[in-house]
Amino acid sequence: MSERGSLEKAHIEVLNGSQAGTEITCAFNPQEYQLRKSVGYSEHKTLLDVPIKQFTRGVADTLSMELFFDTTKTDTDVRQHTDQVDSLLEVDGQIHAPPLCRFVWGGGIAFKAVLVESNKRFTKFLPDGTPVRAWVDVTFEEYKEAEQQKSQIKHESTDKMKVWTVSEGDTLWLIADEEYDDTSHWRTIAEANDIENPRNLETGSKLSLPPL
Repeated sequence: MSERGSLEKAHIEVLNGSQAGTEITCAFNPQEYQLRKSVGYSEHKTLLDVPIKQFTRGVADTLSMELFFDTTKTDTDVRQHTDQVDSLLEVDGQIHAPPLCRFVWGGGIAFKAVLVESNKRFTKFLPDGTPVRAWVDVTFEEYKEAEQQKSQIKHESTDKMKVWTVSEGDTLWLIADEEYDDTSHWRTIAEANDIENPRNLETGSKLSLPPL
């Protein structure tokens, strides 16, 4: 909060490329924002009414909101502000990709991301057609370096014999990834349990997970 108790100004920090260090300040704070979290599943058709879902991948979180820009007090072109937002979608010559950025709003949110979509609406104009009011719907997709993601994943390595109860949709590859952090160890599980066909796991059966 500022000294007068008003909300701090939201802004977008450019983190790399030729614009590194630049800040795009929102003259008017968003009325709301949406954070979306999801994961990827694939469906396996069976004789059951509902297909079996199997986890396939993680999906980056997204942050979306509507930004408002107004230059009616100065009668200047509002596109000087919207073009700054659009620049985050353009390939930067220094890094050969659009720049990374961070959306910051006080202590409530600091979202490191890339901008993936910008949809503009111009709603007020000067007599010569110059736009002076614009609404911009933006969507950011979270960005994390590979090492950062690995450090945040909590893996439990098997150091003693464990027992795994097979659930519907389980595969030896998924079990090996969960317990050993390495899908190639499906063979370890198969050998320990005398499994000839790794695709044929009976729901409810018990599997021994040996230490490595």
